Amino acid sequence: MSDFVLVDQVDKSFPLAGGKEYLALKGIDLKIKKGEYISLIGHSGCGKSTLLNMIAGLDLPTGGIVTVDGLVVKQPGPDRMVVFQNYSLLPWKTVRENVMLAVDVVMTEKSKQERKEMAEHYINIVGLSGSIDKLPNEISGGMRQRVAIARALVIQPKLLLLDEPFGVLDALTRGNLQEQLTRICEENEVSALMVTHDVDEAVLMSDRVVMMTNGPGSKIGGILEVDIPRPRKRMEAVKHPSYYQLRSEIIYFLNQQKQVKKMRARKVAVVPRHGLEKVNLEVGFVPLTACAPIAIAKEKGFFAKHGLDEVNLMRESSWRGISDGMTGGYLDAAQMPSGMPLWITLGGAGNQSVPIVSALTMTRNGNAITLDKKFYDQGIRTLADFKQMLQQTRDRQHRLGVVHPSSMHNLLLRYWLASAGIDPDIDVKLKMIPPAQMVVDLKAGTIDGFCVGEPWNLRAAMEGIGFTIATDLEIWQGHPGKVLGVREDWANAYPNTHIALVKALLEACQYCADLSNAEEIRQILARREYIGTSASYIQLGDPNQATCSLDKPMREYAHHLFYGDGVNRPSRTEHLWHMVQMARWGDVPFPRNWVEVLEKTCRVSTFSTAARELGMSELTYARGPIQLFDGSTFNADDPLSYLNNLEIKRDFTMAEIALDSHRIAA
Repeated sequence: MSDFVLVDQVDKSFPLAGGKEYLALKGIDLKIKKGEYISLIGHSGCGKSTLLNMIAGLDLPTGGIVTVDGLVVKQPGPDRMVVFQNYSLLPWKTVRENVMLAVDVVMTEKSKQERKEMAEHYINIVGLSGSIDKLPNEISGGMRQRVAIARALVIQPKLLLLDEPFGVLDALTRGNLQEQLTRICEENEVSALMVTHDVDEAVLMSDRVVMMTNGPGSKIGGILEVDIPRPRKRMEAVKHPSYYQLRSEIIYFLNQQKQVKKMRARKVAVVPRHGLEKVNLEVGFVPLTACAPIAIAKEKGFFAKHGLDEVNLMRESSWRGISDGMTGGYLDAAQMPSGMPLWITLGGAGNQSVPIVSALTMTRNGNAITLDKKFYDQGIRTLADFKQMLQQTRDRQHRLGVVHPSSMHNLLLRYWLASAGIDPDIDVKLKMIPPAQMVVDLKAGTIDGFCVGEPWNLRAAMEGIGFTIATDLEIWQGHPGKVLGVREDWANAYPNTHIALVKALLEACQYCADLSNAEEIRQILARREYIGTSASYIQLGDPNQATCSLDKPMREYAHHLFYGDGVNRPSRTEHLWHMVQMARWGDVPFPRNWVEVLEKTCRVSTFSTAARELGMSELTYARGPIQLFDGSTFNADDPLSYLNNLEIKRDFTMAEIALDSHRIAA
């Protein structure tokens, strides 16, 4: 298919009172192929209809050009037919006469009888043959919209422009008409651009879904390719493996834009106080048991104690939300998986490096590998059993859930599989799923297991749908779990605030480690604003049990470490292990200047200052090499040799990472 519609660097501004202007769209680039069906989706006010009108020729861009079939769009034409949100019917003409209006104007070369037959054919397609001689005020709003669709189709345009065409239709009529419209477009090679707010409609009908960011200055935030084969029927399409993944991706984008809008509305000037450069902070977290230090710092007043009077906690559903909030500058700080500071620094969140620093390890352990209960019933108890099952079922694809490329869950699961000769990208399929979605997907059968932090492993076991086959303690006892991350430019601009933040969270970690506080913490975490689950699913640790009890999978605990020797001080050796493993799987390049990257990312000096001011200077940290369950040893002496000697890995790249961070506006 060749490019039929070309939108090239289009801007659109509208004049305002007092000589000002509103920038609606900025730098829009879009290509639509012949016969391609595209949906535009985004929140109200993001410029979807404005873009549609410029392609229709009903409005002109302020900058850039729009071409259709090689010709610059300057005015409307019969090659482009628009179906508006309102019906735009002439009230004194019947259904047939309203449809005939279009065909009489455009199809002049055809006889009157042929034009009449064409009109009746498309009226029949939209299910209105029984109302063909009725006036608009004699039929329902949904029926009037179907008349407008028939009028657009009857002239057989090259490009169909639809502005929420099915919004007023009932569910049954909408479903039938959606299938008919996509079939007509496909059979006649009609290109279509549709504005919609309906996520399922976008996935069902489109070849690509174009997601628009908030205004002013809206732009294309992302384009999703819909790989569900045509022809599509709704009940068949929803069973395709990509359907819910695409749906979740669009919903995530829309929710993220909603969050950005809220943050922009709430954004206020930097507030200095108590000798700190900034006391008003937005701190992100994901609902896991490991968010306990952040929740406790808020609830027990540790933030306020250290001068951070205005800390707003932002609950994100996924680690991607944390990453986007940090790279976009909407979060001041965040709870992060231990590999995320390096992942973002090395360009994992996009083509450009955004240096992130970490000065505190807030938790260790707390993760586990859970498999579907059906495997337990089949006698699978070990990694060797699991490998044998995979070998015997090569005709089926087995999916395992992880939460983020940089998370310890992903890295531990990959390490566990690879140690047995299982390639995590070939022998199984790993899916990125938000933590709270893991149990839902396991129950639905869309995944066969997962590696995630608590409380989701324990919940799967207690609900009888999964069992813990390995805890993280069996893979790497005492591994870093969640860390505090801030942008390097933020840390440089607000050094005293950064130290105060570390102090507040370090004291909260100490509070969480006191088992006499466990019940209070469980009740706090169970609240809707934190994890939002039953307190019975939340365990803060069981120091007497380090391995799984497979005979009683419902009694597996999380083993969280929040505070103590070797717990909180960031370790460059551990950061280097993350760097090597992420390069191993092709997520980021291995930096040639890895020593410099580690020194910048692992902010030991900030931790040391915070610990000293709290009187916690006695906290020690592990200085030796890392020992893992397969008998291998990792040290910081020669990471490249270690990486090259790994049997299962992807082709990794090396690059010099530029670490210059721009000064943020105070």
